[in-house]
Order: sequence, then structure tokens, then C-alpha cells
Amino acid sequence: MSRYHEVYNAWKADPEAFWGEAARDIDWINLWDRVFDPYAGEYGRWFAGAECNTAYNCLDRHVLRGRGAQKALIYDSPVTQTVKTYTYAELTHEVATFGAVLQDLGVKKGERVIIYMPMVPEAVIAMLACARIGAIHSVVFGGFAASELATRIDDSKPTAIVSASCGIEGARVVPYKPLLDKAIELATHKVGISVVLQRPQVEAAMTPGRDHDWAGAVKDAKSRGRKAGCVPVAATDPLYILYTSGTTGAPKGVVRDNGGHMVALKWTMKNHYGIEPGEVFWAASDVGWVVGHSYIVYAPLLHGATTVLYEGKPVGTPDAGAFWRVIAEHRIAAMFTAPTAFRAIKKEDPEGKLIKDYDLRAFRTLFLAGERADPETIKWAEQKLAVPVIDHWWQTETGWPIAGNPVGLGQLPVKYGSPSVPMPGYDLACLDEKGEPVPRGQPGTLAIKLPLPPSSLPTLWGNNERFRKSYLADFKGYYTTSDAGFIDEDGYVFVMARTDDVINVAGHRLSTGQMEEVVARHKDVGECAVVGVHDELKGQLPAGFIVLNAGVNRDEKEIEAEVIKLVRDEIGPVAAFKQVMTVKRLPKTRSGKILRGTMRAIADSEAWKMPATIDDPGVLDEIAEALKARGMAQDNKGPTG
Repeated sequence: MSRYHEVYNAWKADPEAFWGEAARDIDWINLWDRVFDPYAGEYGRWFAGAECNTAYNCLDRHVLRGRGAQKALIYDSPVTQTVKTYTYAELTHEVATFGAVLQDLGVKKGERVIIYMPMVPEAVIAMLACARIGAIHSVVFGGFAASELATRIDDSKPTAIVSASCGIEGARVVPYKPLLDKAIELATHKVGISVVLQRPQVEAAMTPGRDHDWAGAVKDAKSRGRKAGCVPVAATDPLYILYTSGTTGAPKGVVRDNGGHMVALKWTMKNHYGIEPGEVFWAASDVGWVVGHSYIVYAPLLHGATTVLYEGKPVGTPDAGAFWRVIAEHRIAAMFTAPTAFRAIKKEDPEGKLIKDYDLRAFRTLFLAGERADPETIKWAEQKLAVPVIDHWWQTETGWPIAGNPVGLGQLPVKYGSPSVPMPGYDLACLDEKGEPVPRGQPGTLAIKLPLPPSSLPTLWGNNERFRKSYLADFKGYYTTSDAGFIDEDGYVFVMARTDDVINVAGHRLSTGQMEEVVARHKDVGECAVVGVHDELKGQLPAGFIVLNAGVNRDEKEIEAEVIKLVRDEIGPVAAFKQVMTVKRLPKTRSGKILRGTMRAIADSEAWKMPATIDDPGVLDEIAEALKARGMAQDNKGPTG
């Protein structure tokens, strides 16, 4: 029997008592004046008046309590043929040392440090070192374009930047230093300090007076016995700024505070993910994204678990069995990744033959989030792995799941297509355009009744007005998720699409996510996307893009006709689903999200901006050619700006 309903109702009856009890799992320098202060900030602040240090809670306290010899971090890099582990004692030493390096370079409490790094242990060390000395880190995905990095420099105004000579994307080596140098040149705010990790694949040219060699600086600090202590910060002080990859306008700097962040993340490890201290947890993401922040770096270490940092891909490093090798080798108990990763594996190895090569007996749960997890992908993973596959839903802005199936409280029945139920802290509603709740089962905008729970963003960096306008202005008393969906009679949440992916076909509001769910059921389809394109008569019409499974040799036109019939049979003629085209691949961000908005702009012959987060820009040319072959997107204006 699941304890979910009991726990959720306890939170709802007394939120302050609930989070006050959860906060007992964190070590505080000084306790709070109130668990929640409703008069502070934009909607209230958690643990106001308390003092703490996040790095201490992630590292030092575990060493003091006997976990010093336990593995804290496993670095697994198939692209460099490297596996390296750090115990809690070793990681604490490295973090304290690099914290001292930053202090000696002049970084002070409250100042910002941009971290522009690949998936290497030094990225984690740099994040924790900032937390240790009270600096605010802002991780920018390694390899981001110089112009995008420059906008983040100008917004956060860092004292220092920590970077590396290069990153490795599959078989491709990407030099970072030229991008960093160009960004510093472009930025109005001038950064006078950078620390550069030299990797053997590429040696970066160093700028005298500004650039400092990571290895040399750390060696010097160790020779002098320099270690930074844990600097007390207010629970409401920022731990980090993470910029969302908005498609229009300047990126939004999501702020995460120290106290509420620790309390919420620590609670999730046992109660949501079902992980005990000492077990191995793997989030196959990147430290540049919120999943990497929350579930590679902070949550597992707060919990005293072992975390895995993976520098590789789900396929191609070396094959579609890469994930199974990591799970088997490191005896991983639970994994968290994007549905896109599993769709890529399923496409390359539809029968799951490579799974049989590995001993996965220690593995017990797979968690998916980031893109909507279509039922076919979940069923495939359940069948091939023989473990529970848990979809859950959350955002950069929240930092942890809004809705999920809490394994640690006892798993609830799975409803395919749903990330299950709201977690404690989230009073979720489905609203119409006037902000009124819609009946159960009816579609609307998913919104969270204020206040948001601990760990959720209190504001945007330096821009309270934009925070209010972006998230709080649409519905009085609510935070809007900008996701469309519905809540069923059992309280299960169904997230169907971003609100701008709900299309209007001749007055009927239809979800592209619902159509994708049907398209994905076709046995030959590995991946798919549906976007709404402009139509003079009906307003919008859906256009489907499909990627076939490896080894499918049937006629593409025949498959496309079957897909159209499938949608018409399942959803009906109202969907007006008549256009499907087969493509080799779909355009995605580096975190695996499909760039539907850009695809739609190309189809509508609108001007569009090259997404900063795109994995391979060449895919957009392929999409434009496919559309042109169907008599669409005759005028591909190409990227602007």
C-alpha cells in the first residue's frame, strides 16, 4: 500500500509543519525565524532567518559521520575511456582546495562565478566550491555559442569564469576557449579572472593576466595547505542562477536559494526516488541543465548516496548498450534520464538485444522526465528491463518534481501518458482562460496555487517584474506552468503539451501531444513530432514528422498512410491529420527536447532564431527540405540574429 495520500494530506493540512519536519534532515548553522514567511519576496520565502551551507551538507557532514571512505562521485567517460571515483573525503578535499583557489583570486561571498564546462569532475568540484565559499554559480552548458555566453555574462556580471580547453560530443572535440574568449570580447561586463582546465585533447592558448591554469592553481594551493572553510549564508541567499533557454528575448535567470533547495531535494531522494544513503543513483543528464544541478550534483550528495557523472551518449559511445554497461558496471539502483534517450535506444535496438549482454540485477527503477514520455516508450522499457518505469514532470523553475509516482512512499498504479499525481508542496489546478478551475478530465492550463514549495524559484535574477509577468500575472494567486493538460477523476495529471503547442483546428483545440502519442504506437516509428502549421481555411493543421526504427525497409509512403489512418481512427476526422513526412532525425536541444517551435516557424515560412541549445543545426536544413518536398515552407527565411 502506498503512503502517498496520507503524506500528501499531511502536507496540505499543515505545510509549515510538514516542511519543518523535513528540514530536520539538514544541518543548520542557525535555525529559521519562521518556516515560511508570507510577507517576504514575491509570494513568501522559506526558512527566513536561517543560516546554512550547502557544500557542508553535501560533503563535510558525511565525512564527520563515517562516510569518508564511501564513493561520492563516479566519473564514467566512454569518450575518453576513463573511469574515476572520488570518495566523500577526497571530494571534500578537492572542493575545499578549489574554493581556496577562487578565494585567492578574489572571489567573495555573494559574487557570481560562471562555470562553462564539459561533463568532467572539475565541473562538480567548481559548483560545490562556489557553494562552499558563498559565491553564486551560474553553469552555462559547455559549447554554447559565444553570443549566448555573452548575454549570460552581462546579466549575471560574474567576478570569474571557470572553463576548460574543450568538450567532447560523441566523436567530436569542441574547443571551448575560442568561444570563451569571443564571449568575453562581446560582453559589456568585462571579466578579469578565468580558470581553465587543460584537457589532453586540446590545449588552450592562455591570456596572460586573466587566465589561470586549473592544475597549476590547485597544485599551488595544496602545497600551501590552503583549504576554504564553509561560509555561512542565509537560507534565502541564492545558491545558483540557471538560465532558461527561452526561444525569444533574453534568457531568464532562474534563482535557486540555499535552504529550501536542500530541504526539498533531500526529501525527494528517499520519498520520491526510493534511494537509501550509500546506494548508487544516476541521472544521465548534463550539469548545464536543471536535472544535472538537482540530481547529478546536489540531491544524491545531500542524501549520502553515490552519484554518477557520465560523459557520453545513449547511443554511439560505443553503441545502444551504453546505458546498460554503466548500470551493470557501477551497480546502479535507479536511473533518471529523458524519454528522448530511450527513444534513441529503441530506434537503434528495437528488440533490446544488447540488454542481454549485461547484469542488471542491482537496477530496480527507471525515471523519465524532460520531454513527455509517450506510452509506447514506457511499455518498451518496462518489457525489456523488467523494472518499474516512472514518468514524472517538473521544470527548471521548480528544481524537483511537480508530479510523479513516489516510489519511496509506495508506488501507485501506473496510468500510461500520466506522470501520476502532485507531490507534497504542489496544490495543482487545471484552469480555463479566465482562471477558473475546469471539471475533472477537461483540458486547460496547469497552474500551481501559491505559495510555491521549497526549492522553487523565488524570482528571476535582477528582474522581479519579469518574474511576476512571466509566471504570476496570468492567473491571480497561481504560478502558471505554461503546460496544457488535464487532471482526471483519480487526481492523476496528464501533461499534453506546452500551451503554445495546443493547436486550433477549425475552432477545435487539439493537443499535438495526444497526436504524437498515437503516432508513436506504429510499430515502425522510433521517434515522432507533431506541430501545428498555419492554414488559411482552418487556422492550423497538424503536420507529423516520423523517424523510422533501425532496420525498417518498407515503403515510406505506405508507412505514412498507415500513421495517418491510425490518428484518424483514434482521434477522428476532427484532427484533420493528413500530412506526415519521414525524416532521418528530429531537431533537438542537447538535453533531448524536440524543437517543435522552430519546426513550426520553418513550416510557416516565418523568420526564426537558431536555438542556442540545439544539438546539431544541420537537422533544421533537413526539416526544411522535407517540408519543401511536400509543398510547404517554400520560403525558408533561415535563422535571424
